[in-house]
Amino acid sequence: VNMLALVNGEPRLLSLKRALLLFLEHRREVITRRIKFELKKAKARAHILEGLRLAIQFLDEVIAIIRRAESADVARIALMDRFNLSEVQAQAILDMQLRRLAALERQKIEAEYQELIKYISDLKDLLASPHKILGLITDEMDQLTAKYADARRTHIRIEGPHDFSDEELVHQEKMIVTVTGKNYIKRTPAQVFRAQGRGGRGVRGMGIREDDTVIHSFFARTLDYVLFFSDKGRVYQERAFNLPEGSRTARGLPLINVLNLQADEQITAVLALPEFNDGHYLVLATRHGLIKRMTLNQFASVRPSGIVAISLLPGDRLGWAIVTNGKQDLILATKQGRVLRFSERMVRPIGRAGRGVIGIALRSKDELVSLTATNHGDTLFVITAAGWGKRVPLHTIHSKGRRTQGIWLLDHRRLDKTGTLVAARVVAEEDEVAIMTRRGMNMRLQLRAVSIKGRTARGVRCIALRDEDEVEAVALLPGEQATLSAEISPPNEEEKAKVQDAIKVNSEGFEPTD
Repeated sequence: VNMLALVNGEPRLLSLKRALLLFLEHRREVITRRIKFELKKAKARAHILEGLRLAIQFLDEVIAIIRRAESADVARIALMDRFNLSEVQAQAILDMQLRRLAALERQKIEAEYQELIKYISDLKDLLASPHKILGLITDEMDQLTAKYADARRTHIRIEGPHDFSDEELVHQEKMIVTVTGKNYIKRTPAQVFRAQGRGGRGVRGMGIREDDTVIHSFFARTLDYVLFFSDKGRVYQERAFNLPEGSRTARGLPLINVLNLQADEQITAVLALPEFNDGHYLVLATRHGLIKRMTLNQFASVRPSGIVAISLLPGDRLGWAIVTNGKQDLILATKQGRVLRFSERMVRPIGRAGRGVIGIALRSKDELVSLTATNHGDTLFVITAAGWGKRVPLHTIHSKGRRTQGIWLLDHRRLDKTGTLVAARVVAEEDEVAIMTRRGMNMRLQLRAVSIKGRTARGVRCIALRDEDEVEAVALLPGEQATLSAEISPPNEEEKAKVQDAIKVNSEGFEPTD
C-alpha cells in the first residue's frame, strides 16, 4: 500500500511502513517538546516554592525586614540580600497571603514542593530514555481508542459495485429555468416562488438589463435532460444539474459558457425530459407555421457541438418543441388569436434532416406563438401580453384539418385592450404556471383561480403589470397527477353541461362567426 505525503515540504510516494515510521517520529518530537515545556514550568514553580519554604523557616526575621522597609521595592531588595533569593522568589514572598502562614497551609506548600521534585525527576527520566517515550505514545493511543473508538458502520470491499456517477450525487428537486433574449440562463428552486392569488404583481424573478428580455421560463427537475433548440434549427443537450444555479434575483450566466452555440444563434425552444422513451415523438413548429414530427429516441445522444433538428426555409425560424405519445391532438395558436387543433397522426414522422409540413395557414401579418398538445388536462390556458388569462374547455375547440386557419381564440376586435396572444397551454385544475414578464417579474399562479371562459371572452386579470411591462413567457408546473403519456378521454354529457353553464355565467363579450 503506497500513499502520497509531504516530507520536508516535498511530495513523496511512501510505503505503509515508511508512513508509520514518519508518524512515530512526529509523535516522538511532539511529546519531547511537551515534556520540555512541562519541565520548564515545573522548575519555575519549584523555584518559587523554595523561596516560600525559606520564608516560612525564617518567618520572624522576614516579617521584621518587611516592617522596617519604607516600600515594597526596598523590602524585596533586602530579602534578596539577606537570604540570597532571586527577584521572583522575593516577589512571591511579598505577595504571599497571611493565611498561608497557618500550619495547614505550610504543610500544603511542603507537599506541593515534594510532588514537584518527584515530577521533575520523572520528566528528566523520560527525556533521557527514548524507549519510555515510545511507551508513552502507546499509552496515549490506547486512551484515544478507549475514548473514541466504536464499531465500524461501513463495510470495506476491495472491489466496489460500480463507479459513482454525477447523477447519484445530485438531489432530485423541482427547478425553474429561465433564459433571456441575450442568452443568459439560470436555474432557481421552484419553492422560492410561492404561489400567489390571481391579480398579484409577482416578485422580482431575474435581474436583467434594460435591453434584455426573458424569452423562456420552464419547469424541470435537476436530473432531467434539457434540449435547447435554436432559431437555426439545431439542438443542444445538457443535464439540468449542470446548468448554473442562481438566486431569485440573479441575472444568471451566459449560455455560451454552457453550450457551444454558433455565431448569432438564439435559443428559441427548450425542453426538459426525464428520459428518452420509445414510442414518444418530438414535434417542432416554426414561426411560419411549419410543423415536423420525429421519434424522440433520435435525440437520446446529442454531441456537444449540437445536431440538426430541422431544415428551415429562408427567413423562417424554429420556435417550439413538445413531446407527444403518438395519440394526441396538436394545438397551434397565433399572435392574433387564431387556434387550430388536429391529430398528430396527420403529420407523419420523418428524419432529422427533413423540413416538415404546413401546420396552420397564417393570415397576413400573423405568426405562430404557441404549440401545445392535449395530454393530462381538459382546458386550454390562454394568456395575453396585457396579463389577461382564461381557461377554455378543450371540447369547445373542435378538431379540423391540418393546413387550415383554425378558429378564433380571442376577440380580434379588442386586441388593443387585451393584448395579443402570448401562450396557450393545455392544463389541469391542479396545475400551476409561472408567468414571466418582459422586465423580469415572476409570478407563480394556481390555475384553479383562473375562471373557465368562452373562446372569445376577455378573461380575468392574471397578473397586474406596471408601466409598459408585458407578459413574455409562461412555464407550466404540472400537478402530482400529471404524466407524459396521459391521454384525454372525451367528456361525458354531464361534464359538457357543467362547462357550458360555466361559460354562460363567466363569458364576456360575444363569439364572432369563424
